Amino acid sequence: MTTLVLPARDRAQLNCAGIRVDRGGRTVLHDVDMNVSPKSRWGVVGENGRGKSTLLHVLAGLLAPDGGTVHRVGTLALAEQEMPVEDERTVGDFIDAYLADARAALRDLDAAAEALAAERPGAGEAYADALEVAQALDAWDTDRRVDVALDGLGAVSDRARPLATLSVGQRYRIRLACLLGAEYDFLLLDEPTNHLDLAGLEYLTARLRAHAGGVVVVSHDRALLADVATTILDLDPTRDGRPGVYGGGYTGYREGREAELVRWEEEYERQQTEHVRLQQALSEAQHRLSTGWRPDKGTGKHQRATRAGALVRSVHRRQDDLDRHKVTAPVPPQRFSLPELPARPGVVLLRVEEVTVGGRLHHSTSLSVRSGDRLAVTGSNGAGKSTLLSVLAGRLAPGSGRVHRARRVRLRLLGQESPRATHRRARDLYEAHTAELVTAGVLKEGDVAGLGSLGLLTSRDTDKPVAELSMGQQRRLDLALALAARPHVLLLDEPTNHLSMALVDELTEALHSTEAAIVLATHDRQLRRDIATWPSLALSQRRSAETGVGTTTH
Repeated sequence: MTTLVLPARDRAQLNCAGIRVDRGGRTVLHDVDMNVSPKSRWGVVGENGRGKSTLLHVLAGLLAPDGGTVHRVGTLALAEQEMPVEDERTVGDFIDAYLADARAALRDLDAAAEALAAERPGAGEAYADALEVAQALDAWDTDRRVDVALDGLGAVSDRARPLATLSVGQRYRIRLACLLGAEYDFLLLDEPTNHLDLAGLEYLTARLRAHAGGVVVVSHDRALLADVATTILDLDPTRDGRPGVYGGGYTGYREGREAELVRWEEEYERQQTEHVRLQQALSEAQHRLSTGWRPDKGTGKHQRATRAGALVRSVHRRQDDLDRHKVTAPVPPQRFSLPELPARPGVVLLRVEEVTVGGRLHHSTSLSVRSGDRLAVTGSNGAGKSTLLSVLAGRLAPGSGRVHRARRVRLRLLGQESPRATHRRARDLYEAHTAELVTAGVLKEGDVAGLGSLGLLTSRDTDKPVAELSMGQQRRLDLALALAARPHVLLLDEPTNHLSMALVDELTEALHSTEAAIVLATHDRQLRRDIATWPSLALSQRRSAETGVGTTTH
């Protein structure tokens, strides 16, 4: 009989204590404590590069921490942000791999039933054991559960379809459906909403809320955290250097984090005041000590020595006071600064007439864009949003129709996915890109925005090879490269993918105020609420029986 790891259900445990992880000479995680129980739902937040994905690897047992302990009882599955680019399997092969335990349990049960029918010795006990395992896994229902999840997430369900023919988003949804269908005791999900449309987001939210096991979600999706998380682990800096843990869900986190920052700033101001007072006291004591060795006329040697010792002790006391009141300044959050983007009033920067792309953008689509325009492109996965933005950017030729761009108009597209990571330093890559823009006459040298001025990457991160940056940091670099050209039209395809909540808020505010034209496609529910007043272009997958075109609303 196959040895399987069975779900522990109500007895499941996932705990970690004092977790520390060091990378490249610096501490990525420090003093992390978590107790994930069945039905608990943790959200893990923090700026890009704070170690959120690293923490999931530690919890899953893929990475041994440099300090601390992890205790696991039950079954566990991890959905990472990235997926292999090359995969020769079919959808069915992929699903079978995730349901291998259930498949093995049913095979063992069939073999035990045959042995029982043949009245072999010990067959009764073996059959009872096999039946218990199959029941524990609910093995008969796994395929149905996966099929339901595939449908709910809008994923490809054709088992014969090669994975190589599917996009990253489509493969990600299949994997997510497998994890939901297998019903693990613990689900560890790293940015699970990045490739989901509105229907998929609502389905995932409902499933996570109803999941009987424990859930740990690393996410920058504010709506998901608000709807799902009951406890938030914040890996951003705190006063005592320990990660913050907030009950009360996302609302409790926002209120608690804001109060924490206020207390930190107030304590810093008090420390600064006390530091100045003690420094003055130390200076006075040192001055008295230096003059104490010059006693007034008629003062005896014994009195002079007594006074000198007291002053030395006074100086030492004040030095100790200063050491005890070392100032720990609040770490100022990095602030995004959108460079000034140009406007060309009265000019039609971009016009699209009856454009289609075979197999990708079925409905003829028309639109025009002027300086300052805002346009939200909506539609389910597969409706052609990314395809349309690629056509607008000139990266993809339309199958039919025409695209007109104003003379010398600058368009830039922030795509959904980062290009393959290079081993060049982020700073070098950006500087080479801006140098090309100047050489090509796209920008004047004086118009180049330095990478540091954008507030997207720290100086430490800009000196790293791109391949060593986190997904979120690579995404920040992608945004910097798109903004470097000072575009008249900025095309954004799922711009909140992998970005921190604070940066998303800052980016949203900047998009409302810039004079450049913005065309944006997103499934981010909070961002859609924030741009609800923008005109929209709705794309649909199904052709209208009457007109043969998609629906456009303004």
